Amino acid sequence: MGNLADRIEVYLKRILEQAAEGYVILQRGVLAEEFSCAPSQINYVLDTRFSVERGYLVESRRGGGGYLRIVRLGFHDDGDFQNIMKQLIGSQLGESRAFNLLQRLVEDEIITRREEEIIRTVFHRDTLGPESPTTNALRAHMMKRILLTLSREDLH
Repeated sequence: MGNLADRIEVYLKRILEQAAEGYVILQRGVLAEEFSCAPSQINYVLDTRFSVERGYLVESRRGGGGYLRIVRLGFHDDGDFQNIMKQLIGSQLGESRAFNLLQRLVEDEIITRREEEIIRTVFHRDTLGPESPTTNALRAHMMKRILLTLSREDLH
């Protein structure tokens, strides 16, 4: 089979498919030993092939007792997550667009009406201040993080 990075990617995807919880926890050093490579090569595969854009979230703790947690994101299969991030949010998100998106999440039963109100309170101009490039960028960043959390299969 192809190069080392390809073999590591295939291995990680296979164990993720078998994980009922939607995530796996591994030790970087053990994985590096298994593939007879440096831990930096494991990092390379994680950085390039297990990104948010590809439908994964990687949490990492370095050091002797360090671990890797790879989470499969739920909106990945049909591209919804990537489309929402790129087309609807972008780098700026105004208050009215944010509220419309929250309403859609309620209609699709992704969040509850209560959760919508909590998020609206955070996104409101009374909380963030008047609309400006800075507040709209902050709102966009927060919405992306919320969607990322909502798409985590390990939290369902």
